[in-house]
Amino acid sequence: MAGTKQGGCDRAPALTDTRWRRRIIIFLLLVGGFGPATAAAAGAFDKGTLHTTIIGGNGEAFEDNYFILGVGLGYYVLDGLEIGLDYETWLDGDADIQKVSPSIRYVWDMDAALKPYVGAFYRRTYIEEFDDRDSYGYRAGLYMPAGRSLYIGVGLVYDTLRNCDESIYLSCSDTYTEIVFSFSL
Repeated sequence: MAGTKQGGCDRAPALTDTRWRRRIIIFLLLVGGFGPATAAAAGAFDKGTLHTTIIGGNGEAFEDNYFILGVGLGYYVLDGLEIGLDYETWLDGDADIQKVSPSIRYVWDMDAALKPYVGAFYRRTYIEEFDDRDSYGYRAGLYMPAGRSLYIGVGLVYDTLRNCDESIYLSCSDTYTEIVFSFSL
């Protein structure tokens, strides 16, 4: 793509879109369970707990729109401290994009319904017909119980590309909102 700037960090959609709000509500009704929300609080972030995460949404890269599907797996090595690995595939765009992201996250498991979290990650992005890209970043947000074994997290993520040349990329960093659906196993 000589002479054309490539997209920088891939961008997730704004959560103000009404379609996304409806999709989130439907998703919560389908997978959240109808049990009391406090049932999820007992031991959800304790040492030895295994979590799985569903990743979905849409994003933009290289001036193209994508549908994103993925899954994550996390294990609490200490009370509140999770080590995880996420995988995403970006569909319906011109270039095939896949991402693998190891991460670490700490959740303050207080008696309150809202559980603050902070974390850091490294991300390897594989892009068809382009050089692979590495990025790293951090996140912060709040988890809230939403069913017997479901927690919903809402937070902010800062992501920056390694070895980024702004003469090639439109942007070398991005800040975006995340919504996390985390299930205790």
